[in-house]
Amino acid sequence: MTQHPRISKAVIPAAGLGTRFLPATKATPKEMLPVVDKPAIQYVVEEAVAAGLDDVLMVTGRNKRPLEDHFDRNYELESALQKKGDAGRLAKVQESSDLATMHYVRQGDPKGLGHAVLCAAPHVGEEPFAVLLGDDLIDPRDPLLQRMVEVQEQRGGSVIALMEVAPEQIHLYGCAAVETTEDSDVVKVSGLVEKPDPADAPSNYAIIGRYVLDPHIFDILRRTEPGRGGEIQLTDALQQLTEDEKIGGPVHGVVFKGRRYDTGDRGDYLRAIVRLACEREDLGPDFRTWLRSYVAEEM
Repeated sequence: MTQHPRISKAVIPAAGLGTRFLPATKATPKEMLPVVDKPAIQYVVEEAVAAGLDDVLMVTGRNKRPLEDHFDRNYELESALQKKGDAGRLAKVQESSDLATMHYVRQGDPKGLGHAVLCAAPHVGEEPFAVLLGDDLIDPRDPLLQRMVEVQEQRGGSVIALMEVAPEQIHLYGCAAVETTEDSDVVKVSGLVEKPDPADAPSNYAIIGRYVLDPHIFDILRRTEPGRGGEIQLTDALQQLTEDEKIGGPVHGVVFKGRRYDTGDRGDYLRAIVRLACEREDLGPDFRTWLRSYVAEEM
């Protein structure tokens, strides 16, 4: 099987307004909301780095400066912690600034995910690259992105992350028509549709927020007209790749069955915090004891 170029760049769209979390996101980017004691966006960058992608471009917008500050050095804070001899907190503060080589570009107009990805074209160039959406946190014990990179390097083209959902929920996602391959966790994608009615959905395989894309996607996005919601949809551009493999190779999907935490919805955000806190060695034992007691009292 042909070995394709090694992927080193990750793109993280982070220009959304976070309206579902108002008023908390009036002055604070939703990506900076804490999941236990780390902002959600740090989990995403850590995932990219764990998959070998240490060149990270964040596509931001107005009022997103705290994202840049978080991944930069804070000399005053570091100096204060050093003087106190607080090595543990100092290491945590320095961790985010040492994670990866960070770059930033602004998406001037909120024209959708496809447009946000297109903003990355000058930085990415002619290389395959990954896209990670900040609302989906993938548990590091389930290395989805690493598997997607592996599949892309073996098969070329583009790779999307898929997850089986209940048929009545498929209208909340992009949906893929698929064909089996010799690998049990890999499917060939023959078609895509954005948020279909359940009766029209080709499957119950939903697209979740991880992509490894061939750079030909940029040419397609430049020609893609606004679709659902009046936005330039990445799903529409990927659909064109499924229709003609000569453009940028095939589209495959990696079927994910691991742990995923959805922080884009308020209820799921709270559930993600509870689940992750319960699994922490430093917080879990006491927190689980309190949680059992609280649930018993409420029942």
